[in-house]
Amino acid sequence: MTQDPAITVQDNPQAGRFEARVGEHLAIAAYRRVGDALMFTHTEVPEALEGQGVGSRLVHDALAEVRARGLQVIPMCPFVAAYIRRHPEDQDLVQPQYRARLGL
Repeated sequence: MTQDPAITVQDNPQAGRFEARVGEHLAIAAYRRVGDALMFTHTEVPEALEGQGVGSRLVHDALAEVRARGLQVIPMCPFVAAYIRRHPEDQDLVQPQYRARLGL
């Protein structure tokens, strides 16, 4: 996956979401803090950005931040779960009790 510099991903903890800005558009990966984990509940990519890798970049950068903070992931969002299934390098971030749910 190429890292498009036009995509800026930042955590917005007050809103409980990571945000990817592309021009005037905003994609989000919503989460709730649960102990030592972030529970990802929903992702949303504007129709104008679909199919351009914005959602994948958003989740990639969010998971990198989770790792940097020493946290784990509870992937309740189907998009986040699918991303993690496709990326074995991130599967260690999933809390053990949720790994079977993902088929890991």
